[in-house]
Amino acid sequence: MDIQKIMRSQRIRLVFLSACVTLCLFFVLERNFLPGISQKLTHKGFDLLANVTRLVKNDYIDERDPARTMDGAYKGLIDSLDPVSSYLGTDATAKYLRRDSRWADIGVVLFKGSFGLFPQVAGIVEDSPAEKAGLKPGDTFSAMDGRGTLNWSSLEANLYLKDLEQKPVFLKVLRENQTLEVNVERAVLFPEPFSFSSTGAFTVLSLHNLYAPCVSEVRKKILPLLKSRKKPLVLDLRNCYEGEIEEARDFLNIFIQSPRIGDFEKKGEIKDPVACLAEPDLAGLPAVLWTNRGTMGASELVAAVLQGTKKVKVIGSETPGLVCRQELFPLQDGSSVLVTSGVFTLASGKKLWEEGVVPDEKIGFEDQGPAAYLKRTAVLFPNR
Repeated sequence: MDIQKIMRSQRIRLVFLSACVTLCLFFVLERNFLPGISQKLTHKGFDLLANVTRLVKNDYIDERDPARTMDGAYKGLIDSLDPVSSYLGTDATAKYLRRDSRWADIGVVLFKGSFGLFPQVAGIVEDSPAEKAGLKPGDTFSAMDGRGTLNWSSLEANLYLKDLEQKPVFLKVLRENQTLEVNVERAVLFPEPFSFSSTGAFTVLSLHNLYAPCVSEVRKKILPLLKSRKKPLVLDLRNCYEGEIEEARDFLNIFIQSPRIGDFEKKGEIKDPVACLAEPDLAGLPAVLWTNRGTMGASELVAAVLQGTKKVKVIGSETPGLVCRQELFPLQDGSSVLVTSGVFTLASGKKLWEEGVVPDEKIGFEDQGPAAYLKRTAVLFPNR
């Protein structure tokens, strides 16, 4: 009996310790988060948290694992802020810190909006294991390897699909009125952060991510080819959902020079201007942009700025509007909190956060293959 009392006492201490960590998360958000968001974190919220913790401790029928219970509380708190803020467990944090385009993946981009129940397929890479397995844009993943995804953020879901090993992932897929079970192999999709090809009258530069050393490799390997061929450039940003803002800015500087392409607005209406100051290499090169719903974050910045400043035509689908800066806060147990600390507005005043890039030539969600994009591109360059 004494042992049971001791164990109960330890569980109670853990509950209160977890509650204290949650309060710390509140203070982190209060200090760092976006204008207006932190106003939601009021004293009423602290009182509610204390009351809920007391009720669970005193009145719940069973003694739950406090660490597991509070892990769910952290996720609910952070994941509800916006589509990209996320509480990451220890495994997800380790993957996030070591992310690399050379990891094995199945070839889908998952997105879960603020009111979505499960992660949904926003884009599929051509000739990927996902496409070969019959997955389609709009499919919803309700489980992966037997783990329900109801409480997963977009980032968690995309990270789970990545692995150092090329082993399959078992998916439960919801499609209209059907529930499908699909086993999909993982494969290394892109040995480099970009691909380059020549298609008839055009050259196509496909960006797979915007992490360093993407831009330096483009400058070294691709710029000489673009300068010598002088064909119109197709900049394919479909399914480019990963990257850093600084790498996107450096990529833009290949095409434009400007003392201010826009601003990141932080808490307190503080604006941090973004500039492309170097002399551009391809200022006069005719170009067109391809987007889909898998064009997210840093790649959206590239598309919006080129569309707005160089009047480059955008072909494809509207993007989700996730151009932001984020901060990662490691926690003692190896987990972490990733929160949005600034959102981007173009120099024209157009806001990208939650609005995204609107294409000049729209392509339906059901017709995302390269043939449809090339057909629309050819119309824009009739003399080629």
